[in-house]
This record gives sequence, C-alpha cells and structure tokens, in this order.
Amino acid sequence: MESAEIRRRWLSFFEERGHAVVPSASLIADDPTLLLVNAGMVPFKPYFLGETKPPAPRATSVQKCVRTPDIEEVGKTTRHGTFFQMCGNFSFGDYFKEGAIKYAWELLTSSVADGGYGLEPEKLWITVYLDDDEAETIWRDVIGVPAERIQRLGKKDNFWSMGVPGPCGPCSEINYDRGPEFGVEGGPAVNDERYVEIWNLVFMQYERGAGDGKEDFPILGDLPSKNIDTGLGLERLAMILQGVQNMYETDTLRVVMDKATELTGVQYGAAQGTDVSMRVVADHIRTSVMLIGDGVTPGNEGRGYVLRRIMRRAIRNMRLMGATGPVVQDLVDVVINTMGQQYPELVTDRKRIETVALAEEAAFLKAVKGGTNILDTAVTETKAAGGTVLSGDKAFLLHDTWGFPIDLTLEMAAEQGLSVDEPGFRRLMQEQRDRAKADAKAKKTGHADVSSYREIADSAGATEFTGYATNQGESTIVGLLVNGVSAPAASEGDDVEVVLDRTPFYAEGGGQLADQGRIKLDSGAVIVVRDVQQPVPGVSVHKGSVQVGEVTVGASAYAAIDVSRRRAIARAHSATHLTHQALRDALGPTAAQAGSENSPGRFRFDFGSPNAVPGSVLTDVEQKINDVLSRELDVTAEIMSIDEAKKQGAIAEFGEKYGERVRVVTIGDFSKELCGGTHVGNTSQLGLVKLLGESSIGSGVRRVEALVGVDAYNFLAKEHTVVAQLQELVKGRPEELPEKIASMLGKLKDAEKEIEKFRAEKVLQAAAGLAQNAQDIHGVALVVGQVADGIGADDLRKLVLDVRGRIPGDRPAVVALFTVAGGRPLTVIATNEAARERGLKAGDLVRTAAKTLGGGGGGKPDVAQGGGQNPGAVPEAISAVERLVVETA
Repeated sequence: MESAEIRRRWLSFFEERGHAVVPSASLIADDPTLLLVNAGMVPFKPYFLGETKPPAPRATSVQKCVRTPDIEEVGKTTRHGTFFQMCGNFSFGDYFKEGAIKYAWELLTSSVADGGYGLEPEKLWITVYLDDDEAETIWRDVIGVPAERIQRLGKKDNFWSMGVPGPCGPCSEINYDRGPEFGVEGGPAVNDERYVEIWNLVFMQYERGAGDGKEDFPILGDLPSKNIDTGLGLERLAMILQGVQNMYETDTLRVVMDKATELTGVQYGAAQGTDVSMRVVADHIRTSVMLIGDGVTPGNEGRGYVLRRIMRRAIRNMRLMGATGPVVQDLVDVVINTMGQQYPELVTDRKRIETVALAEEAAFLKAVKGGTNILDTAVTETKAAGGTVLSGDKAFLLHDTWGFPIDLTLEMAAEQGLSVDEPGFRRLMQEQRDRAKADAKAKKTGHADVSSYREIADSAGATEFTGYATNQGESTIVGLLVNGVSAPAASEGDDVEVVLDRTPFYAEGGGQLADQGRIKLDSGAVIVVRDVQQPVPGVSVHKGSVQVGEVTVGASAYAAIDVSRRRAIARAHSATHLTHQALRDALGPTAAQAGSENSPGRFRFDFGSPNAVPGSVLTDVEQKINDVLSRELDVTAEIMSIDEAKKQGAIAEFGEKYGERVRVVTIGDFSKELCGGTHVGNTSQLGLVKLLGESSIGSGVRRVEALVGVDAYNFLAKEHTVVAQLQELVKGRPEELPEKIASMLGKLKDAEKEIEKFRAEKVLQAAAGLAQNAQDIHGVALVVGQVADGIGADDLRKLVLDVRGRIPGDRPAVVALFTVAGGRPLTVIATNEAARERGLKAGDLVRTAAKTLGGGGGGKPDVAQGGGQNPGAVPEAISAVERLVVETA
C-alpha cells in the first residue's frame, strides 16, 4: 500500500466517524517555543491547554513534522530521519479510552477491502501504563487481545506530558511483531527493534505540576475534561504494509535513492559508506522540498540555517558518490512527483521550490570550490605545525564566508584526520548572533506586520525622544494598532500599540529595559503603558491597554513615565558602565561587553573572558566600583562625531551599529562609553553596588549579576541577619564562620561515609551464608529469596554479584534476590557462564519474576534487573523463578 493511500484511508476512516479533517499545518510553527513543528499534536496544543476553544469535539489530521536534534546520525542508521508524517485523531472532551482503542483496532485490523490496513491481529502487541487497569481491561476484555500480548511499562515509556505543567496522562502503544529475523521474542518491553511501535494513544486525564525530565513531576489531579491525542507514524506503517526492512526502503524515499543511483551509478546496498550517503540524500532532499514548500528559504539563522545545512549535506553526499555537476533539479522533481500525491500544493508551487533549491545548489557548488581550497590550506598548515585540531576561527570563516555548515567542516576535516575546535566555533557564532540580535526582532514587532510600523513612520516621521530632559510632556497620537492591526480608534479594555509624535518613554535598547507609565488624552481616556519597543528605526511603539475611555488617532495626549522605575533603571545602567570599566581595569581589554540588561534595582553584564573570574578579583572590582560612588563623580552626556568619540577613548559595545553622530556618556575621569541610555546625574545617587557573583553563559563569555541602591542594601541587610543567626548557632565571630562551618561539613561528610561503609558491609555480610545455603536443582546451585526491605538497587546488585562470585565457577549457578524498597518490589538476578550454557539466562528469569510482580525488567544474559507494583507478590515471584530453573535445568 502506497503512502498516499495510507494517508487517504486514515483521513477517510475518521471523517466517516464524525471527525473534522484538519489540513496539515505549516512546518513553520505558530509557537514561539518551537523552530519547526515537531509533533502531530502541536497545532492542537492551544485546545489541549484550554487557550482556545476547539472548532469541533473530534478532529483528525496527517501532520508534516521535522525533527533535527540527531541530524548527524541521519544516514548512519536506518532509524534516524528528519521529516516524517504523524497521523492523529483527537477528542476534546468527547470519547475517551474505549473509543480511541476501538477506533485504532478497527482501522488497523479491518481488511483492505473494507477500508482498513489489514494487519494480522495476532502480530499486534499492546503496552499500557503501569497502573492503567482501565486500558488493559479494554484491550483484553473488549477488544480480545490475549493477556500475554499486553505489557505494562513505566512513566518513561508510557506516560505523556508536554514537559511543562499542564495536561498529561498515560499512554497505550500498539506495536507490530516483525518476526524472529528481527530479534528475540518477548514483546516490546524486551525488543523494540522486532516489536516496532506504530501507534501511540495518549489519554489526557490528569494535570501535572512542575518537575524535571519525563518522570520527576507530581500529578495535581484530574482534568475537568478528558481528551484524546493519538499519533501513528505514517512511515513506520508504510514500512510494514510495503514489506520492507526500514523507512528508507518505503515508496517516498526509495524513489529518491533510485534517482541518486541513476545520477551516480552507485547501487544502494553495495557498500556501507555509500549506503550512508544514499540515506542522507533521500532524507535531506525530501525534507528540503517540504520546508521550501512551506516558505522556508536557506539562510544562516533559525529555520533557514536548518534548511541550508541539510541541503548542503545532501549535495555533498552526492558528490562523495561521484556526482560532478548539478543534481538538485532531478532529485527535487522526484520528491515533488512522489509527495505531491499527498500534498498537491507541492506540484502547484513546483517552480518556486525548484528556483529556491537550484539557487542554493549553485551557491554551495561555488562555495565548495572556494571553500575546499581554504579548508585544504588550513588542513595543510595545521598538519605542518604538528597539530591535530582545526581552529575554530577557520571553521567560522568557512561558515561565514563560504557557507559551510559546521557538520560539513567536521566531516571533511575528519576525512583528513583532524578534529575541529567546535567550542571555539560556537563562541564566534554566538558573538555573531549577539550582533544580529535576531531574537529581539520578535519582541520588537509583537504580533504586527513590520509594514504597519513602516507606514506610520512614512506618514508621521520618526518619534522625537524627550526623555533625556523631561519625564513627561504633551504629544499627539499619530499611530494606533489594535491586536497588531492598524485602527482609527480603540475602546476601554483593548490591548493597543500607540505611536506618539514625541515621547519621554525610553524604548528598550542598548541593554536598558523600557519605561512604563501612562498616556492621558484630553478626552479623559487613559492608556497604561507596559512596554516600549522600536520595531523599525526611529519609531517608538508604546504597548499597553486602554484603561478608561476611547483612544483615537490624532488625539492630543499627555505622556508621563513611572519616575521611580526610570530612576531605578538609570542607577542600574550607570552601575553597568562602572562595572564594565572596573572589569577592564582588572582583566584587560578582552573583558569587552558582550551584552547586558539594566532593570529596576539590578543588572547583569556579559563580558569576554576565557576563564572564570576569581572571587578575590570580583571582590576588588566591587570595592573599586563603590569607591567611585563615594567620589561623587558627575555623569554627563555629549553628542559628538564617531571619530571624536574614538579619539577620546570612548568604549563602543561590540557589534553595535553607530551613526556618524553618537552620544557619549562620561562618568568623571573613570568611564567613557558610547550609550543612548538614561543615567543618574552623579555617582552618589547609586548608593551601593553589590555584585552577586559571576558565571559562564557560553564558551569564552561570563556574566556578572548585581544589585544597586535600595535593592543592594536590602540584600546586605538579609545577609547580616543570616550571619547573626549562624553566629548564634556555631558560637563564633563572623570571621570564624567559614572555618567552623567547613569543619562541621567535613565531620558530617566523614560520618556519611562511615554510615555508607557500615550499610554496605552489613548487606555483604549475608553473602557467605546465602552462598552456603544454595539449593541444588539438577546440579544447578540456586540462591533465591527475599532480603531485608529498604536495600537499594545498587546494593542489591552488589550482593547478588558477590554471592555468585562465592560459588565455584565450574558449577552452574543462579542467584535471584528480592527486596521491597519505597513500597515497590525489586529483583536482581545473575547467572554464571556454566548456567548460561544450560539455557539459564538472567534476562529470561527477570522477565518471569517481574511479570509476577506486576511490572517489567530486562538486562543481559549474565545479570538483569526488574521491578513491579505489588510487593505482596514477592513469594509468588520467588516460586516462579524456582519453577523456571527446574524446568530449564
């Protein structure tokens, strides 16, 4: 069955059962947290989070998805790929577990003639969450799946959440048994290569709290409305229905490899190296076509860089297989012809897709010609100098000048026997991103099209900033946007973006946060301003909401900032300048500014440094800053030419763009910087600066965080209180506290080591007795039983291995010990080589025991571990292990 037919049947099946068919969303995610859509449920996320009401109680889709974290692994294995299609059916408070399970079973097992996929029921295995009795009952009693083909797995495998507080719930996965040629039997809990997951049913019934990872979070309670989110991997099902070994041999990828064979003469399956290249080409070209089709264009940032990277990786692998000229046209055409059956817009947009792809190929072939020479020269120079690592600046040059993705440089350098200074490259890339400030663009534009702001700028001109001289003043509203759209008026309660002809409000920039305040109209209307940005140069956009009355374009207004907030930010900004200079004095000119944020009462300052700043140096820097405050130096600002500023020694922020005329802020004889921000009039107004510490935020970049003024005083006051409390506890003077506390911690650590040593010795003391009392089962020494509760997994494992080691190696031995820890049963089983020769394998024994305990487990033939949910079943599990040993031995 072709992929297009799989897709058609999916949508048809659910449409006939009352589901609204939702077209695939664009791969360009409408979600600021995602670069690209990476899961089928992403477009439905607002419905599950309750942010938006769903258009229908039932929905279905086949969603295009791209995942790129493992891009370097693509081609090396047959399991990694970047593009895939996720078939999903969704219920928003409508049907729940039984409905979802019935639909899944019906579609998978109904005959092809009846519109299903025709899978053999006996080849389907089911996994459910550990305590999801309801799902298991439905599978077993309603659907009729034998109990032995239903397995329970833990939170890591069979529980779903978005990774943040919100909806979550248990999963039930449907797995297909591909047969013994793909590995040992035992179900998906044992072998996920043989028992491949094809469909995951998520039962959203709980609300989770905050926590890390897939397992460490609390369940807060039931959701008011239970939802269903399922996902079937189209490529995986195609692999099964088309009877091929892996996804690269399915119809939509095999044709690309066949075309690559036609272009290069290389046969797939002929050699490992060329097979890797074939898979890279097939996956990356298909992904490239889908991305271009959705409007992504090659570039050096974000989605554009993802596209550029995979396109160039595909082209290079074609060249590795012998292609000498352009190949993208033929490969792209094959993808469009194949995927166009599912996505007709690819065919309609063929010319644009081809134009973009061919332009990128031409640019890369030109880059390869010039860049390869640069790389070869760099490799030669590195080897001649006796080096084995290509420098990060060479890798950056290849990327920035010639468009070489870093993985291409890594691959080509490795072929020459060299590694690459990747951290150095990443540091240079980070500096480039800081200069570009690409991340600030989204915040500046909000939800509006930049063209809306440009229209205002064209009609009304630039906003005059009056905030250096005054905190308030008269102005006129010359532009108004409501919900990102230009509007003539706005009413009470509306979120608005207002442009004034002149304003005292400082727009965020240069590391300084924006002013807040109010805009009052002559009519009595009031706008509360929460943020100010400059989405286009010269236009200050005041973002806020209409608190009272109606706001209209052309109305006279009176703008007033929150003065206390402005003063607190000004103190922080002036303190940042002092910190910058003090750090340069201490560390040298390499401590150049790499970013900052000045907020009320606090600031952070990023600077270049290859190493951490010693605490003693940081203390000296802090003291120097506060010495300057006590000198009561005036802070002045002056407009001058950029050349004059440089002559005066003014420091410019690295990567910042400056015009011919610049503003220079001078703090006495201590500091002089180019700066457009607001400052205090004298250093005495800062009061106090307290550096909280420094840390690394990237290769070669450090960050200092600090408090200013009242915030610094409050911090020190709290510290003083804490010191006083510690003095009382340890009975010592402040200067004695570090030594006394260090001594106490040392003694505590020694005591913990002694306790651990005693506990381990106590556990292992039982080993000799257990080995001596081993049962003899047809010549096999069997040690099986339950040890004291509370023993952890590591200690139980040590005990089991110690007992096994005490039994002569020429005598077959099985050691199976059980315990209950944290209310859950745990078992570790080990066998020696002589026992394994008689067919006694630890993994088989653990699975038998764990099944009895109501859980699962696994491991190697010599040692394995398992657990469950029912501590009362330990005696039964012991008996089960004994029976299996008797039967096998």
